[in-house]
Formats: sequence, structure tokens, C-alpha cells
Amino acid sequence: MSAPLLLLGDRGMLGRAFRELLAAKRRTFTGFDLPEMDIAEPGQVGSLFEKPWSAIINCAAYTNVDGAEADEAAALRANGTAPGLVAAACASARVPLVHFSTDYVFAGNARAPYSVDAPLQPLGAYGRSKAAGEIAIRQSGAEFLIVRTSWLYAPWGSNFVRTMARLTRDKPELKVVNDQRGRPTSAQHLAAVTLALLDRGTRGTLHVTDGGECTWYGFTVEIARLLGRTTTIRPCTTAEFSRPAPRPAYSVLDLAPTEAILGPMPDWRTNLASVVAQLEPL
Repeated sequence: MSAPLLLLGDRGMLGRAFRELLAAKRRTFTGFDLPEMDIAEPGQVGSLFEKPWSAIINCAAYTNVDGAEADEAAALRANGTAPGLVAAACASARVPLVHFSTDYVFAGNARAPYSVDAPLQPLGAYGRSKAAGEIAIRQSGAEFLIVRTSWLYAPWGSNFVRTMARLTRDKPELKVVNDQRGRPTSAQHLAAVTLALLDRGTRGTLHVTDGGECTWYGFTVEIARLLGRTTTIRPCTTAEFSRPAPRPAYSVLDLAPTEAILGPMPDWRTNLASVVAQLEPL
């Protein structure tokens, strides 16, 4: 019998998707999250490796993009220091590491989908912290699979789909940014694709999102349509909706290497419909 998987950050949005997927597939795993396990503490990371694991899946992260502008040290601790410590321990134990990164590591000024080897040019603190994690993992000597993703959503937790489901229920009119373009990603889809890649022994850096692309405005219009909402949704510019952290104008991630392994990714509208059908109470 093979060793179990270790799932870090198992109570977050993506961590829950993995827990449910692994349970459905009857895969043995152990999960940890804050406060019982802080993977930015070397001693606590070391204690994880007192038993064997078939692989480590790291879903733990600091994900407050605007909050990172005010507290970059906290973002860097969770997104840079912690993955580096886990990767170093994985290298010593010869255990492969799966880690998740983001479209925010790129400048967001491209005109074609970002390739997996495009230069890291983050615009803000969150992107810098995630880029630091990628660099630390690559320098650790560990076997790794870094999966970059974007616009993550799920039927649970705090995310754009649930926020818009609530706002289109409660507000007669909304303005939504229409000059930022990317690829939405269902957390359930991300977990399933990542596990399939891991099971095939895939290593290196890949992008995993839903198929297709849209703006936040287009995404919201489809959310409202699926829910039968009558809210008036108006497009606006990024300049009209100022936020502390800079947002990439174009952050479409190139899926070609991933699709060469697993086939086409389902269109974002298909995955969104599945998630909307499962939405937990708002």
C-alpha cells in the first residue's frame, strides 16, 4: 500500500476541493491547516516528515491581494518563506511537492496567453510573494509540480462567484470591471486536473484554469444568467473601481502544455454552471 498524501491548507477553498475529491476517490490522505500547523515555522515543517508521504499538496496561501499591499511581510511569510521550507524538507525526504501559484506573477500587459516560461514581473505585493515561493521551490532541489491558476471560485468560501451571486440578489444595479481579461477557474476542476497530473508523474510548471476567457463583467453576466437574476449589470473601467493593489489587465494563462497531456480544459461556462448548481447558502 502506498504512503498517504499530505494536504496542507486543507480547510481553505482549494483545500476543501481536494479533501472532497480525495475522499470520493478513496485516496488516503492527512490534512493540516492553521492553527495546528504553521508551515512557515521550520520546526513544525520538520515534524511533518516523521512519517512517509507519497506527495505533498500545498494549498496553504495568503490570498488577500489588497491586504498584501498593507502587509507584504505577512504575504511573503506565507507565500514565499513557507513553500521554501516545505520544498527543502521535500528535497531531503525525496517527496514530490505540488504547489499553486498565480497569474499575478506576470505583468498583465501581454496580448497573447502567458506561456509557462514567461518572465516573472509581478505588479504588486501579492504577486511578488507568490513569485518568491516559485523561486524558492525551484532552488530547493525538490521534485515539484508548480500549478499556476487564476480567478479561483467554488460553491463555498469567499470568492467572486459567491459575491456576485449575493450582490445580484440584493442590488438592483451593479458596475463590474470590463477591461481586465483572464480565465476563471473552478476549484473543483483545478483539484481534479492537478491530481491527474500528479498521478501521471508530471513535474515542472504548468497552467491549469477553465477553458476560454472573459472579463469580470462577462463573468458576472453569466453568473446572473445562470441564477435567473434581473439586476442591471453595467461595464466599467479599472480606473472607476480603484483598489489598493494593481490588477493585471490581461492575465490569460497558456493552457497548451497542460492540454497536450490531458486534453482540452472544459469551457469556463460549463464549469461555472456546475458550481452555481452547487452554491451553498449565501
